[in-house]
Amino acid sequence: MAPTLLSVCLLFSFMLSSTDGTMEVEIGHCEFNSTDVKDIEYTYSYYFNGLEYLRFSSSLGKFVGYTEFGVKNAERMNNDTSILSSMRAEEIRYCQHNIGLYYSNILPKSAPPSARLHSETPPAGGHPAMLVCSVYDFYPKFIRVSWLRNGDQITSGVTSTEEMADGDWYYQIHSHLEYTPQSGEKITCKVEHVSLSKPLLLDWDPSMPESERNKIAIGASGLILGLVLSLAGFIYFKSKTRRRTLVPTTD
Repeated sequence: MAPTLLSVCLLFSFMLSSTDGTMEVEIGHCEFNSTDVKDIEYTYSYYFNGLEYLRFSSSLGKFVGYTEFGVKNAERMNNDTSILSSMRAEEIRYCQHNIGLYYSNILPKSAPPSARLHSETPPAGGHPAMLVCSVYDFYPKFIRVSWLRNGDQITSGVTSTEEMADGDWYYQIHSHLEYTPQSGEKITCKVEHVSLSKPLLLDWDPSMPESERNKIAIGASGLILGLVLSLAGFIYFKSKTRRRTLVPTTD
């Protein structure tokens, strides 16, 4: 199995408490792109009424506070070596163990995506073009779809749906790019998934709008059908003429 080309996040811990209408949540997760410890980021976050106020980060090796209360607790916990040691140990105990199970049980059952790049007519007053990169039939759901202009990543004018389950273990996703055609540029949809040994790249051909290509295809089909019918009529006419010529006449 090829190494993972994008980061995957595994949620493994969730604690919830509620008192007098307030709610505190603690969430731990592992972000990784291989089973090597150096490629694993373990975080443990503390939320109060939906606001994250404190987080432990294994890459930093310490707690970070995001509110006044969180900063005070981060300072206290960072000065406690036993707390820091126990949190750092979770990266091995939880992350590395579960990631190993993920690689041995989930990745071998992965399904590579298929993709289609097409254009859509934008709403009135919108951009001259809207490109859509539709990705289908992939598993597991973790995937990255991005856009490139002449090899450089595009960050503006991009919107994507969430990974949507098809109901048959497979997923699909659709990414939209607001696109103003420019001469000589190359637009590419890039798809990265754990089932792929290298990214799937789809280049957009702006030489002719898709609607025009469809019209030409339909017109060509009609022309071919017309030629076939004309040929059949000509053959039928010739055969009838030959029969009348061969029949002897009587006085």
